[in-house]
Amino acid sequence: QVQLVESGGGLVQAGGSLRLSCAAPGRIFTNIGWARQAPEKERGFVAAISWSANKYYSDTVEGRFAISRDNAKNTVYLQMNSLNPEDTAIYYCAADVALRSILTSGPDYWGQGTQVNVSS
Repeated sequence: QVQLVESGGGLVQAGGSLRLSCAAPGRIFTNIGWARQAPEKERGFVAAISWSANKYYSDTVEGRFAISRDNAKNTVYLQMNSLNPEDTAIYYCAADVALRSILTSGPDYWGQGTQVNVSS
């Protein structure tokens, strides 16, 4: 069974930063990224990165968040800066052989999620 293991969530004040990590032990994903789901809202795309390190961001996070990957460690990171209360959500790692599946929040593989809370 494929596992995506997230870490790094927590509570931060508005304007602060957090870094999320997603490890995929024993499995190499060509495309991997992040989605988030706030209370009573649908899960939506946040960021994605291809094997060749092409990066994609939603409009709401571009310029504040940065996605990166360490292929040797099968790990992807999401550096989140200038956080605001609207960023409060459960953040899910997502992986798929098809990049479009991540961009449309329909990947084959999801992590269990990590909670991010931003206080005002």
